[in-house]
Parts: sequence; C-alpha cells; structure tokens
Amino acid sequence: MSETVRETVGKTVSKMMNKAMRWMMSERLSGTRTPATAAGSLPAALAAASEARTRRFALFSLFLIAMFNYIDRTILSILQIPIKAELGLSDGQIGALTGLSFALFYTTLALPIARLADRVSRRWIVVASLALWSLMTALSGLAVGFASLVFFRIGVAIGEAGSGPASVSLLADYFPPKQRATAMSTYGLGLPLGLMLGYSATGWLAQTVGWRHTFAIIGGIGVALAPLALMLLRDAPRGRYDPPPQVGEVRLGILPSMRLLWRIKAFRFAVLATMLHGFSQYSMMTWNAPFFVRLHGFTLSQVAMLMAVLAGAGGAIGMYLGGFIADRLAARDVRWRLWVMAIAVGATVPFGLIQYLAPSTGLSVAAAAMAALLMVAYFGPILAVTQSVVPPDMRAFSNSVLSLCFNLFGLGLGPWFTGLCSDLLARDPAVGADALRYALSLSLVPGCIGAVMFIYASRFFKASEPS
Repeated sequence: MSETVRETVGKTVSKMMNKAMRWMMSERLSGTRTPATAAGSLPAALAAASEARTRRFALFSLFLIAMFNYIDRTILSILQIPIKAELGLSDGQIGALTGLSFALFYTTLALPIARLADRVSRRWIVVASLALWSLMTALSGLAVGFASLVFFRIGVAIGEAGSGPASVSLLADYFPPKQRATAMSTYGLGLPLGLMLGYSATGWLAQTVGWRHTFAIIGGIGVALAPLALMLLRDAPRGRYDPPPQVGEVRLGILPSMRLLWRIKAFRFAVLATMLHGFSQYSMMTWNAPFFVRLHGFTLSQVAMLMAVLAGAGGAIGMYLGGFIADRLAARDVRWRLWVMAIAVGATVPFGLIQYLAPSTGLSVAAAAMAALLMVAYFGPILAVTQSVVPPDMRAFSNSVLSLCFNLFGLGLGPWFTGLCSDLLARDPAVGADALRYALSLSLVPGCIGAVMFIYASRFFKASEPS
C-alpha cells in the first residue's frame, strides 16, 4: 500500500469525521426550539445549550464505545491467520470461532439484557458491558486451543450483548424522528472506524509482539475507557419525542413483546431482509483477509492495511451517506429509507462476485472497495426504520430482536457456512486453493433475497411510521 494511497484514505476519513462532528455540534442537535427560546429568554437559551452539550457528549461517548465494540469483535479476522497456524485449526473451526460460538450467546442474552435496559439505567448497562467484553478480549491471549478460545469469545459475546440495544435506545430518546437516521449513522461510524483501527493496529501489533499480546493490549485499552465513559454518558428521558403512554398501559414480557413486534409488518420484513444481508456481510467481513492472503499472496501486514482501508474509508463513507441520503429522500417519501437499503444491498452482490472471481488483484481490490462501501449503507436507515415503528418502551428490546436475527443468522451461520464450504470444496483436487473463492461467492446468495425483501417491507412502512 503506497504512501499516496494511505494519505488519500486518511484525508477521506478525516473529511467524513469532520462532517459528522460538525453535525453533532450544530444547533440542530438541540431539537425543536421552544417558544421561550425563540423569544430570546436567557434561561431557556442556557437550558437549550446545556441540553445540546449533553447530547454531543452522549453521541460522542456512544460512538467511541461502539468503535471499541467492533475493534474487539473483529480483530480475530486478522489474528485468525497466526492463530490457525499456531493452533492448527481448520476453516470450519475458525468459522465457528468467529461466528457461531459468539453469535449464540450474543443473541441469546441480548433479549433479556435489552428488556432490562427498557426498565433500568441504560448508562450503567453500556459501561458495564464495555468493561466486561474488554476484559475477556484481554484474557483471550491466554488461550491454548480451540476450546479455550471459544470460552473467551463467549465472554466477549456476553459483554457486547448489552451495549448495542441500550445505546440505540438512548439515541432514539436524544434525537427526534426526523434526525434519527443521521444520528444513528453518525453513531454507526464506530463500525468502519473501529474496523479500520482494529485491522491496522492488529496487523502491526501481531507482527511486533505476537497475537497473544495483541489481545492483551487492545482489551486493556477498553477496560481503561470504561470509567471515562461513565463520566461522559448520561441517561435521557424515555419517550421524550413520543406521545405519552395510555392510562393503564402495562409492560409486556419477552414473548408477548415478540408477538407484538411480529405483528408490525414493516418491522418484521425489514428485520428478515437485514438478517439475510447479514449472512453475506459477515461472511465477507470474516473471510476477506484470508481470501487475499491465500488467493492474491498478501502478507499479514499488507492484508491488515487493506482491510483497514476498506473498512475505514469505504465503510465510513457508505455508512454516513446511507443515513444522510435516506433522511433527505425520506422527506419526499418515508419509504425511501427502505428503498435506499434495497439498492445498496442489491448492488453489493455483483461487486462481491467480481471481487472473488476476478483473477486480477487490482480489479479484485477495486471491487472489494465498492462492496465495502455498499454493504454497510443500510446501518443508519434500518435503525431509524425499526425505532420509528415500535412503542417507546420497547426500543431497546426491538433493537435486540433485530440484533438477534441479524447476528444469529448472519454472524452465527455466515462465516461458519463459508468455512465449512471451503473445507468441503478443498477436498476436490480440481478446486484446491480456489475453495475459499467459490465458498465466498455462494455466501452472496442470501444478500440477493434480502434486497428484494427490503422492497417488500416498504409496502408496510408508510402506514406504520408515526407522523
């Protein structure tokens, strides 16, 4: 990776972050102006400024926590290369380690923790989750085999299960509906920037101090961040932008709540579409690094830098623009939030096929850049859609249902299926080293179906979204 490319990528990401930060600090974050503020009342103006500052700190804190969430979750995508060599693991075991073992506990515990977040302090849940998953990441360096790695990954999953739903619920109460997709996309920049920092730092650390110390260093930073997050983060009043609850309204249990969400067709089909796309997305994210190492001869440091560029520059641009464009087009028709997702998810598939089947390294990398941009553009819009169609006291829970479906089917089965297919295809001497190439191509099929499902979900969204 030339210095020119690195400098260009750095400038691109810097511009995206500056734009996001300017948005966070703009007067729009103070919400709708009250009559007193408009009239020039000093106490009201001071209160509005204080509220805007609280929102900025909250959004920045949640963004920072989300960034470390994705760093700790995905560094295994790079570290799997030296781990596989040292511990002698198969592709199937790597797929189970990066996907299934994590997803089973992450999704299973997300529901009860999210229900708890709808009742107690979301701030404490987010901070405690950060401390736990960071500690378990640090301890992963002590692993001596597949079983011990699975144990530590389960610990990471338990910690991360509580962060996402509580964070999204907080943001939904900090920002009114017309600003949520942009706020969610700004928060979602933690994903591509977390991946960028995770990939680049992991590649350098792994070659410098080894994969075991890499786990300890990155996990330790997250543990140190927890007290800072506790100081910056504050809870927001629940349902502040929503109609007051009806008299006599009661909170539902987990199963009744799931039945209620299932009856909201816009929510149901949007979640199904996201789940199908997640299968393809997580397969690509997990196996892209080994693909370029095996099929195009990249070294560990080279593939780490490539993954950092794809996830950082491509992911940041795609994620931010996905929410920004969806909000702009939704001003004409709210269904554009789903149509934008359908277009982005559908376009990911052909670029993915070019990436995996093209013999040219340059063409493969170029296609991978477009796929990285497109496959995360859904992030802000899907959170805005799902948070807009559910009752205020079910927002954390509804996000955990979305996370459950997305991660159990996507993260749990996608990388594992791809690893098993690679092992199976590799048994054929005629396929040989191309096994991973074809396995990844097969993993794109659910994404095609997901794009169609987003379009179908749009039929019900206009009737479901509150005015």
